[in-house]
Amino acid sequence: LWQASDKSATIMTKGISVGLSKGHAVTARTLAPRPGSRKGRCGKRVGMIRSLIRDVAGSAPYEKRLMELLKTGRDKRALKLAKRKLGTHLRGKKKREEMGNLLRKKK
Repeated sequence: LWQASDKSATIMTKGISVGLSKGHAVTARTLAPRPGSRKGRCGKRVGMIRSLIRDVAGSAPYEKRLMELLKTGRDKRALKLAKRKLGTHLRGKKKREEMGNLLRKKK
């Protein structure tokens, strides 16, 4: 009997010694979240400091160009530029979204 959990597929055992669902029947323990699961999340203090620095220091030249591209509606070109400058597709998408949010805030 297959039961899909939230992350991966697991097998429910029936307590018999042969077959796909062999093994001793046990109940799964609910474990506390590990510290690694919150890795990369931004806290309140760090987020506030970063926003303050962005206000004081302004944007990098490539970020200004990104905002210009987004203003003219060239989203794909903006993603290409961000990807080239930041190295990966996901980082580029995140930066494009961040610059779009900045533009919306300014209006």
